[in-house]
Amino acid sequence: MRVWLEPNDDPKKKLKFAWRVAQLKNEAWVGIDTGIPNRLVKEALLSKSIFEFADYATIQPKQKYGKNSRVDFLLTHTEQCNTYVEVKNVHLWRGDDWAEFPDTVTARGLKHLGVLGDMVEAGHRAVLLYCAQHTACARFRLAADLDLAYADACALASKRGVEILCFGCNISPYAITLGRAMPIFPTILNRS
Repeated sequence: MRVWLEPNDDPKKKLKFAWRVAQLKNEAWVGIDTGIPNRLVKEALLSKSIFEFADYATIQPKQKYGKNSRVDFLLTHTEQCNTYVEVKNVHLWRGDDWAEFPDTVTARGLKHLGVLGDMVEAGHRAVLLYCAQHTACARFRLAADLDLAYADACALASKRGVEILCFGCNISPYAITLGRAMPIFPTILNRS
């Protein structure tokens, strides 16, 4: 695969270069930087380009909620309930056009699902937003074979009222931007 590195002159950083994107043999682009999804979602929230969140007046990143947790974004509006948005980076691709999450067992992700469900039960809105940094992907599903507990917890969170969204990314060596919404494999909502 071909990789693109970005020079880094920050003395606080350990390495002189940061790996940003890769191009696979099938010509697909993959975003490597796991911090990108939160930046992309923040830009989209501020520009009101995500339809589901266009009505919110205030966007606050990294807000405390639940017990010892921080949500990626808290959206507020005087006429609507608070909305808690948790963003997950997705770059697992094992074939066809599926983006999958998680790529390994994720205790932290499991915890987030429970806290988001608690927010819904407290009268708020909670959204889990997957951001797929892989241009070969057009659909999203859970990798239940890699973390069955997470897949089951995601189904439970959905039943509790947590909304689940997935967006793709447009990726090149020059820019990464939030792409369009991806269909989500329905068994996320139907697991027992």
